[in-house]
Amino acid sequence: MEKFSVIVVGAGLAGLACAYTLARGDIDVLVLERGDYAGAKNVTGGRLYVEPVRSLFPELWAKAPLERKITREGFTLVGKEGSVSVELAGGVKVESYSLLRAKFDRWLADQAESAGAMIMTKALVSDLVEENGRIIGVQVEDEVLQADYIVCAEGALSLLAEGVGLHPPVKCENMALGIKEVISISREALEERFLLPPGEGVARLFVGEVTEGNFGGGFLYTNQESISLGLVIACETLTSWRGMEIYKLLDNFKSRPEIAAVIRGGETVEYAAHLVPEGGGKGLLPLYRPGLMVVGDAAGFALNLGFTVRGMDYALASGYYAAQAILKKRPEDYEKLVAASFVAKDFENFRSMRDFLGRERLYAYYPQKIVDFMSDLYTIPAEGKERIFSLLRRHFPWRELWRVWQDFCELRRL
Repeated sequence: MEKFSVIVVGAGLAGLACAYTLARGDIDVLVLERGDYAGAKNVTGGRLYVEPVRSLFPELWAKAPLERKITREGFTLVGKEGSVSVELAGGVKVESYSLLRAKFDRWLADQAESAGAMIMTKALVSDLVEENGRIIGVQVEDEVLQADYIVCAEGALSLLAEGVGLHPPVKCENMALGIKEVISISREALEERFLLPPGEGVARLFVGEVTEGNFGGGFLYTNQESISLGLVIACETLTSWRGMEIYKLLDNFKSRPEIAAVIRGGETVEYAAHLVPEGGGKGLLPLYRPGLMVVGDAAGFALNLGFTVRGMDYALASGYYAAQAILKKRPEDYEKLVAASFVAKDFENFRSMRDFLGRERLYAYYPQKIVDFMSDLYTIPAEGKERIFSLLRRHFPWRELWRVWQDFCELRRL
C-alpha cells in the first residue's frame, strides 16, 4: 500500500496552490484529479484579484498566464426593455485580471510538478479512509492510497468531507448555479468594441431581467481574444423555478442589444455549468479534523458582494495556509492561519451580505423602476417636459419610498 506525506484531492486553484507550496518545501505530495487534466472541470466567471495573494506567491505573477488587467468595471441594471449602466473608468485602484481556468490551472499544475509534486489525472476519489477517528487515506477505485494528511479541494458540494461527518449536507440556499460561455473574438475587434488599449480589460455585472427578476445576475469579462459571459442563479430560486429553461436565459442574455453588439461574429469555444458557494460568511464549512484539511470551494470560500464576486484569491490563499500548517507540522493551526488572514476578515465584514442580496426587490423591482425613470428623464415630449420632482414622485410615490428607505437601512449592516 502506497503512502505519501500529503494527498490533495482536486487540481483546482486551492489544491494546486497547496501542492505547489508543499513541493517547494520538499514535502512529497500527490494530487488526484478526476478530469483529463488540471482545469478540465474547473469553472469560474474569470477574474482574479491579485493583491491579496501577491505576497503568498511572489515568484509566480511575472510569468502567470493572466488575460487582461481590469481597468474599467461597472454594473448594469437590466429592464425588460432598456438598461442603465454605471462604469468606473480610469480610477480602478485594485489590481485584478481576467483569466481562463483551463489555461491558468494547467500552467499552475506545471509549476507544481516542476517543484516536485506528482499529479495523477483521471483519478476519481470515491471516499476518505478513516481509522481510529483520523483520516488516513483515500479510496481510488479498488485501491487505497494512504497519507499523513489529506487536503480536500474537491469543489462546492464537499461530498467527501460530508461523507466522514465533518459537516451536514450543504444547504440549498448556500449554493448557486453558474452557466458560462467563452466566446472567441479577435483581439482587434474586442479592443475596438470596448474602446480598450492593448492589454486592458473590462469587468461588468448585470442585474434584473437577465434572471427574470430572480436572485442572481450576469457577468462579462474580456480576455485577450475572447469574452467570458454567463449567469449565476441562486439554487433556492431554481427549486421553485417557474420560468424557462436556464440555458434559454443565457441565450436571451446574449441576444439583448447590450450584449449582442459586443459578441457579434464571435464563436462559442467553451460552454460550462458549475455549482458555486453562495452562502458567504454563513455558508462557511468546518476546515479541519485530524488528518484532513478542507480548502477552496469545498470550505465555502466564495463571496458575492453584489458589485463584485470573489473566490479565486480565497482558493489560492486557503491552499497556501493549509500547506503552511503542514510544513510547520502543526496542521491544527490551519484554522488559526485562516482566521488571522484577509480571508476571515472579508467573510466577517460581509457576513450579512447574503441576506441583503437575497431581497427579491433588488432584482424584480429596482432595475425596472430605475430604467423606467431614466427613460422618462431623457424623454423630451412635444407638449413640454415634466418637472423632475413630479417625475420622481410619479415613479417613486410616498408609499414606495418607505420600502426604499428600509432597503437602504439594511446597508448599515454591510
